[in-house]
Amino acid sequence: MAQSGNIVELLEAGMKAERLRQKTIASNLANIETPGYRRLDVKFEELLAKALKSPDAGDVNEIEPEIYRPLNTAVRSNGNDVDMETEVGNLVKNSLRYTAYVRLMQKRFTQIEKAISLGGA
Repeated sequence: MAQSGNIVELLEAGMKAERLRQKTIASNLANIETPGYRRLDVKFEELLAKALKSPDAGDVNEIEPEIYRPLNTAVRSNGNDVDMETEVGNLVKNSLRYTAYVRLMQKRFTQIEKAISLGGA
C-alpha cells in the first residue's frame, strides 16, 4: 500500500479477521473431544503486513483472513490436538483485540464528528 491507508479500513479489516478467528476458536472448542479433529487457526496479520509493505497493494478490504490447520501441536491418542487452555487463552486475546479495534473505531468516528462540527461553526 503506497499510502498510510485509511485507518477505518484497517480497523474494519482487523475486526473482520477477529470475528472469523472467534468462530474458528469456537469450532475448536466444540470439537475438543472429536476423534481425529485437528485445530484450526486464522492467518491475517502476516497477510496485512505483507500488503502494507507492498507498493502495489490493493484495497485493505480485499485482504481476506485465511483459515488453516497449523499441524504443529501435540496430538492426543484419539488424533485430536485441541488444548482447552490454549483455546481459552486465544479466546481471551481475540476478545481483547476485537475490543481494541472497536474502541479505536469509536475514537476515530468521534474525531470525525468533532471535525465536522468545528468546520460548520
